[in-house]
Amino acid sequence: MYLHKEINSIEATPQKAGKGVSMKMLLSPEESPNFAMRNFIIEAGGHMPLHTNIIEHEQYVLSGRALVQIGDETFEAKAGDILLIPASLPHSYKTLGDEAYSFLCLVPNSEDCIVLIK
Repeated sequence: MYLHKEINSIEATPQKAGKGVSMKMLLSPEESPNFAMRNFIIEAGGHMPLHTNIIEHEQYVLSGRALVQIGDETFEAKAGDILLIPASLPHSYKTLGDEAYSFLCLVPNSEDCIVLIK
């Protein structure tokens, strides 16, 4: 079985955590046997707070720039960058410049628990 979709036909869902964050579910766990594929968009001036997940994340940055914190390290991520965020490692995003930060995020199809860090 195969699946074909147009990314522009998928509705973005606003996310509760952070500011200016939305997510498009490109391939849901019901559609793909091993991984879910999501597209997160953080609008210019937006951020996603420091948090942990109990599953790993593989990310590919599509556009924009952001100050990304993973564990104790902080760096600028930009279009074309690839990130691996191990399970349970705290991470956050803060956009830089006047362009939205957009990235693909692949995660295993297993239960996740997100914990916001104050």
